[in-house]
Amino acid sequence: MSGLDELVARGGARVEAPAGLGARTTYRVGGRAAALVTLSSTRDLDELGPLVWDAGLPVVPIGNGSNLLVAEGDHDLIAVRLAGEFADLTWRDDAEGVLVVAGAALDLPVAARHLARDAVVGFEWAVGVPGTFGGAVSMNAGGHGSDMAASVVGASTWRRGPREWTLEELGFGYRTSALARDELVTSVTLRLTRGDAAASAERVSEIVRWRRANQPGGANAGSVFRNPPGDSAGRLIEAAGLKGERVGSAVVSAKHANFILVDAAGSADDVAALMDLVAARVEERFGVRLVSEHRLVGFAGRA
Repeated sequence: MSGLDELVARGGARVEAPAGLGARTTYRVGGRAAALVTLSSTRDLDELGPLVWDAGLPVVPIGNGSNLLVAEGDHDLIAVRLAGEFADLTWRDDAEGVLVVAGAALDLPVAARHLARDAVVGFEWAVGVPGTFGGAVSMNAGGHGSDMAASVVGASTWRRGPREWTLEELGFGYRTSALARDELVTSVTLRLTRGDAAASAERVSEIVRWRRANQPGGANAGSVFRNPPGDSAGRLIEAAGLKGERVGSAVVSAKHANFILVDAAGSADDVAALMDLVAARVEERFGVRLVSEHRLVGFAGRA
């Protein structure tokens, strides 16, 4: 029996094999993994975690798939998603402010709203980031003038066993951290402060209004490229005349140039090809090489 067969046999309903990943991303297109493992408790993790990492296939943690592009076709990898108790949120006041512990499966906008209602301030910006805490800490997600590094003080992960990370060990940079791609974040600890609930709620509403006015809906995964130093990826793409540029089923948004939309029943490969075209045109025009914010899975030589 192979390692994957043992995982499937032991996992029961917690393991889907094979499993479509594209439909679980916000692009809603893309291929399949050899297996998708859903862990809803520490007991699940303790039981199935060793089997996942011993199966001999690459491991890809996924959350909401809001920053993920999976190539078309079948891929020899195991995807892991957290649910259940890994979506818990707790906070308590102490001498230094408010200590918040968020499960890695919890949506950032949900946490931002809960905290704002209780006058816990400093995390309002996250209402505009449609991801989970796991992915957010892995890539140091941010927006609206802040990022995870501004409030994170530690994280818990699992990769062939549990590990606790300090802020210094997490090594945050712009849209990066020291976490390996297959490091499964299980919880994140934040340090926030008390403030005015009404002002916090208004800040949340302001961010939501801004997003509706300035960012497109539809099948997309948010900002495609990181902002280069001192500039905006969206400005460069628009200045290169690329709004509305299309490759097959993928098109650069006419509303915000750093977004790519994909047609229903479209192709993830079209999205990747359009990303390459946009990056090449911007480099040719301005001498700036754009770097993707997306996690690319199944594309040879790309990550």
